[in-house]
Amino acid sequence: MKISTRGRYALRMIIDIAEQGNEKCVALKDVSERQKISTKYLEQIVTHLTKTGLLRSVRGAQGGYVLTKAPEDYSVGEILRAIEGNFAPVACLESNFNSCDRQHSCRTLRFWKGLHETINDYIDSTKLSDLMPKK
Repeated sequence: MKISTRGRYALRMIIDIAEQGNEKCVALKDVSERQKISTKYLEQIVTHLTKTGLLRSVRGAQGGYVLTKAPEDYSVGEILRAIEGNFAPVACLESNFNSCDRQHSCRTLRFWKGLHETINDYIDSTKLSDLMPKK
């Protein structure tokens, strides 16, 4: 499993927005400057984050992006999945239904399931607030 640049930047962007305060609208231009990430690239990422309801867009001169919930209510898993998709280590675990013909005789399926559960447990137990500096 490898997290793409988009996934890493999405996490950095949401942390940056969270650090500005819960109700403050944050312009992508400002995130871009602080994080040294191109505004164009952030525009691509923010589309996924607003479509999945993780960020809310506010229009106008004082507009920008805000979190839709408190930082402690976001899991790193939900943020990364919005960008990366499923973290299944093998194709047969990508959906709830395993259609593999070998699933009943597969000697490695239990290992892959365990790895998948471990990854999901870890990223889902880590909250956005855990990645922010303590005040």
